[in-house]
Amino acid sequence: MTQDQETTIEPSDAGSGASPIAGEDPAMSRVLRRETHSSRAGAASIAAVLVIIFCVIALLESALRAIGQPPWLVDPSTAAERIIALPAGIPPLLLGASGAVIAMVGLFFLLHAVLPGRRARHLLRDPRTAVVVDDEVLASALARRARTAANVTPEQVMVIVSRQSVVVNVRPTSGSRVSEEAVLKAVQSELDEMSPVPMPAVRVNLSTSGVVGA
Repeated sequence: MTQDQETTIEPSDAGSGASPIAGEDPAMSRVLRRETHSSRAGAASIAAVLVIIFCVIALLESALRAIGQPPWLVDPSTAAERIIALPAGIPPLLLGASGAVIAMVGLFFLLHAVLPGRRARHLLRDPRTAVVVDDEVLASALARRARTAANVTPEQVMVIVSRQSVVVNVRPTSGSRVSEEAVLKAVQSELDEMSPVPMPAVRVNLSTSGVVGA
């Protein structure tokens, strides 16, 4: 388990009276969104570089053709004719491989443009600050509460936190009875105290196979 990572952002004076949650405090919504969503700058930079390279090559080839010089890579008219004639003159294997590469590149940029790109983080309500906490930190805190309620060792509890749900997996000690309701109430109580946004739903799974006690 990695060390707890927590980011605290001080709100502006103008929005200090409202709950510092993205969408509720306009002065902080942009900062909080940057903390909870992955940046698109990398994909945008790659796309921009590819477009710039293509434009520079096309401009260079057009200029060489205009002054009657031989092409540097390929003559623009020749390239256009080859594109129109596709797939003639290209082996099927090479054509399929090229199509697959182009499709994967296009899918990469499409997913970056369409998907929200949320990070594994939640916001915590606080009267003075806006707190952004990693889901691993939430999972660690909930696991401690769950194993206390179930009276088991840390190795017997695994908590998975996602944006909308918390799954608590418990392997009871052989011969001991674990109350699923008690674990559920304990984890839900811990969540209510932390008040993460959005509030995930809790589900407890008790393993049918127990662990032999020490």
